[in-house]
Amino acid sequence: MELILKQDVQNLGFKDDVVTVKPGYGRNYLIPQGFATLATPSAKKVLAENLKQRAFKEAKLVDDAKKQAEALKALEIKITAKAGGEKLFGSITNIDLAEALEAAGQPIDRKFITSGVVKRTGKYFATVRLHREVVIELPYEIVAEK
Repeated sequence: MELILKQDVQNLGFKDDVVTVKPGYGRNYLIPQGFATLATPSAKKVLAENLKQRAFKEAKLVDDAKKQAEALKALEIKITAKAGGEKLFGSITNIDLAEALEAAGQPIDRKFITSGVVKRTGKYFATVRLHREVVIELPYEIVAEK
């Protein structure tokens, strides 16, 4: 079953992508939730025209994302957490990383950050998706609270 995505869907595709999925997944989840529409020939023609018109706007978005990526690479992010030795009391997730980025003046939505769950102090890397074409590795450090 071919569908046109109306918005980004994790592990499937980005907005305006034409994807092939199993019929049950499309009919029972993607279409009722408003994540996708059927990819009929007329819908594909409309999509192609929209993508052609949006190409110039897309170039500006990519440039803005690259500038933001350079600004993020210049940051040194340190997150303090309560710890006993090297083991944390609790964990650090992408939510905590998003809060640290916002405090540093670079607000990024937490759903675009992939860091995993960290339970020890040390240096780690998180993947930040600023645009479908701009993905960076962001280093950060977790230090014990004194």
